[in-house]
Amino acid sequence: MKENNGTAVMEFILLGFSISNEIGFLLFIIISIVYILTIATNVIIVAIVNIEQRLHKPMYLFIGVFSFLEIWYPSVTVPRLLWALLTKRESISPVGCMTQFYFHFSLGATESFLLVAMAYDRYVAICNPLRYLTIMSHKSCTILLLGSWSWGFIIVVVPCLQISNLSFCGPNQMDHYYCDFAPLLKLSCSKTSNIETLVFVSSCFVILGCFLLIIVSYTYILSATMKFPTSQGRGRAFSTCASHLTVVLIFYGTTMFMFLRPTTGDSMQMNKIISIFPSIVTPLLNPIIYTLRNKDVKKALKKTMHKMMKCRVERNLVINF
Repeated sequence: MKENNGTAVMEFILLGFSISNEIGFLLFIIISIVYILTIATNVIIVAIVNIEQRLHKPMYLFIGVFSFLEIWYPSVTVPRLLWALLTKRESISPVGCMTQFYFHFSLGATESFLLVAMAYDRYVAICNPLRYLTIMSHKSCTILLLGSWSWGFIIVVVPCLQISNLSFCGPNQMDHYYCDFAPLLKLSCSKTSNIETLVFVSSCFVILGCFLLIIVSYTYILSATMKFPTSQGRGRAFSTCASHLTVVLIFYGTTMFMFLRPTTGDSMQMNKIISIFPSIVTPLLNPIIYTLRNKDVKKALKKTMHKMMKCRVERNLVINF
């Protein structure tokens, strides 16, 4: 990243939120609690899916991998935000900025692809139940998961490289709490129209393309469900899909609002506020949604907690003895 006069830009300043020290410390406490709960709940789900034999099914494999993703997605931006709120050190190196940019958007794209894979899993389970285990074999699940992660990290490479080759001639203050696309382009003194077009097309491909595939899957699911002879069967089918559909609506609702609008000054301010939701809040909501809406996960969680309590009691008895 070079300036027009040839001197290198040594750092960017992430302005974050314009708030007082007292409110900043309160925000630090709130975000810290949310972040710790996010990591803890997602780690618990990953552990339960791996430990409990009854959860060794394609559906729960996807839930476990999704929770694993939700451990890393907020970890790209939240620790840096907490550090800035606590220390008031808002600078970030160009290399650190582009690294944060790459992993943030790669993990976001991976989440989109994973939601499509999970929608396909629900489609097969409801529309073709007799062949479910044959179609969703271990090999098929592995291909879907590896494809989701691979494409998520590949599709961001070209935009990231192009942005890293832009010239930055000041000011270096970025009105955001992480290195986002629009604020970065706003600081550049290079021509950015080609990159804007590339990122817009890529965003449409990932966001709208994945969302369209999910809509198609649920169209077939709804059609198949309506043919079920009993209301109990229809209710069970809808219950199976409710958690995934809720996560889809939350994720794509905020993502489309942020990325598929013109990047004016007012919209960037709005994006900064709205981005708190997918980056900080939803990684905590998602495991709660899957836990509260899924009987098998709740049973496995209760069983695991019971085992832990039993082991703790037995250990205390041995120590006291």
